Amino acid sequence: LIKLTEYSLFLSNLKQEVIVVVAATAFIILGVYVGSVLARKPTNDKEALNVSSAHEVGISKRELEVLGQMALGKSNNEIAESLHISENTVKTHVSNLLSKLNAKRRTEALKKAREIGILSHS
Repeated sequence: LIKLTEYSLFLSNLKQEVIVVVAATAFIILGVYVGSVLARKPTNDKEALNVSSAHEVGISKRELEVLGQMALGKSNNEIAESLHISENTVKTHVSNLLSKLNAKRRTEALKKAREIGILSHS
């Protein structure tokens, strides 16, 4: 009878521990989910692209897409994945953009694109 009482006490404690573990796991999963949602970049932080200004400078539609991705701070690899083109193609477009905007660096190209109205913060 004493042994049976010990087992029943052990099982009742075990049930509480299982409930605590399940609750803690649920809160961890909820915390990770909420954290990932809060860590996402806002979608309204984009650059507006002016197609007519781009064509005046001789920038093609695809180069304009690459410029827009550059304005979002993406690397060549990220741009390639986003636009479904090779990284070498991205490098070619970036090189063409630098030449057409008379810039030596990506940051300088973005600055000049904003100055002439190709890019505008929306």
